[in-house]
Amino acid sequence: MKHTNWYKDAVIYQIYPRSFKDSNGDGFGDIPGIISKLDYLKELGVNCVWLSPVYNSPQADNGYDISDYCSIYPPFGTMDDFDLMLKEMHKRGIRLIMDLVVNHTSSEHPWFIESRKSKDNPYRDFYIWKKGKGKNPPNNWTSFFGGKAWEYDELTDEWYLRIFTKEQPDLNWENPKVREEVKKILKFWLDKGVDGFRCDVINLLSKDQSFKSGHELLVKGSSSFVNGPRIHEFLNNLNLSVLDNYDCMTVGETCFTTLEDARMYAGKDRHELNMIFNFDHTSVDNYLGVKWLMRKFKLVNLKKAFDKWQYGNKEGWNSLFIENHDQRRSVGRFNTSSTTYRKESSKMLATMCYLQKGTPFIYQGQEIGMTNGDFASLDEIQDTETHTINETMKKMHLPKSYIKKSLYNGTRDNARTPMQWDDSKYAGFSTKIPWLKVNENKSFINVKESLIDENSILNYFKKLIEFRKNEPLIKDGVYLDLDPKNKNVYIYSRKKDNEEIVCISNFSDRTIKYKLKKNQNYKDYQIKLSNYQNNEIDSSFITLKPYEVVVLKNK
Repeated sequence: MKHTNWYKDAVIYQIYPRSFKDSNGDGFGDIPGIISKLDYLKELGVNCVWLSPVYNSPQADNGYDISDYCSIYPPFGTMDDFDLMLKEMHKRGIRLIMDLVVNHTSSEHPWFIESRKSKDNPYRDFYIWKKGKGKNPPNNWTSFFGGKAWEYDELTDEWYLRIFTKEQPDLNWENPKVREEVKKILKFWLDKGVDGFRCDVINLLSKDQSFKSGHELLVKGSSSFVNGPRIHEFLNNLNLSVLDNYDCMTVGETCFTTLEDARMYAGKDRHELNMIFNFDHTSVDNYLGVKWLMRKFKLVNLKKAFDKWQYGNKEGWNSLFIENHDQRRSVGRFNTSSTTYRKESSKMLATMCYLQKGTPFIYQGQEIGMTNGDFASLDEIQDTETHTINETMKKMHLPKSYIKKSLYNGTRDNARTPMQWDDSKYAGFSTKIPWLKVNENKSFINVKESLIDENSILNYFKKLIEFRKNEPLIKDGVYLDLDPKNKNVYIYSRKKDNEEIVCISNFSDRTIKYKLKKNQNYKDYQIKLSNYQNNEIDSSFITLKPYEVVVLKNK
């Protein structure tokens, strides 16, 4: 099979199906709703969609707990709906990548239902079962969501591993039968015409079989199940057995990864994944990569994170994102504005990120500057992670005010509020009360208003995407941070042969007269893109308005 590496030219839009568009008035987004908005996506300029899970699921973790990998969750629609959606996407030149969630299943998956029946059940070894130590779990491993990573089952007097919620038991990848079942799942969707997979927590599949207790500060035992001993063997086998037979792409969600890890997962000669998500830049406003432990943002730290991957990941290919379904909204984050300069700072952030080397990922609503949820109480938050972390923090006797601020800031529901299509009662998302509260600011932050406003974030995104597609050096050009220590301005260049693009971003809410270095003379460069008008550039300085971004190119 010839591999075209089409993902290097892709602009990928992530759809969180239950929050995108409700077509039948039940308060939940669905596949027919997605179909109704495909022209919107095409006009935006995206040419690939990453679809968060639509498989059948009890929805303990919003679809990341799968009970049947080869059927559709009924409220989302039918398999016929899915087939029509895929056909209509391809008709518009839009590819589709699915969410592959194979570290764990739902506790209601038939495999697990069988597995827990008895110790000698044929499916027992599909999951990880261990005897406890007296009344305690087999070891001290903890969940990513807080609390222990083991769940006791009275029927067989043993514990099963679940690195996330108790409804998400971890699969036993040491069992070759599990690996063969996953290959069947891959083939099922690829044979339908799906173009690839975003691979959920893919670097957690392999567990150190000694199951020793860990001494880590936060997620105890993580050194035994993050980048485990057989992970590359497992991924290489999946690739060579299935993925390599299709012109598809894979991007891995990989936590706690280094540049060397990235080379191992996505190096050209590795035959594992095409690229990975790294989360260094999402950790610059928290401690130890834990979003609940907030710290003051510093631009130099953000630049260090981007520089690390732009300079260091030379053999691989980067993923470029600032929002997804697990991250809070970028509006008001990274020292940007959620009020006066919401539009300007949203445009600036997107430009800064998406003109770097890699594939852009846009999360639904980001293109209109949607904000975090305006939840009045924890009762309005449905995210299972938030409520689990709340209990963990209370056991740690942290101040109530800190817990409240941390939870409202970090909850994944910030990114999951219904898409704001217009200013009607339920934002054009549904005709019924949605599953999650609609943001009040839908009255002025919505697609309908954005289409009319020439200076909207949405219309700027269209220009940004078009600019990126028309400039080959954005794909292949060398990246260089031109002033890494500056505390307010992020200026980098992309250069190939005699062509150069320079992206200059002001990360402050005040006008800055930025002095250009002696070897930087942009007087004869053309302004190709900006979120303001009437920029001032001479041979020695450029005046940058609050959150202004200017993209220059030599003639």
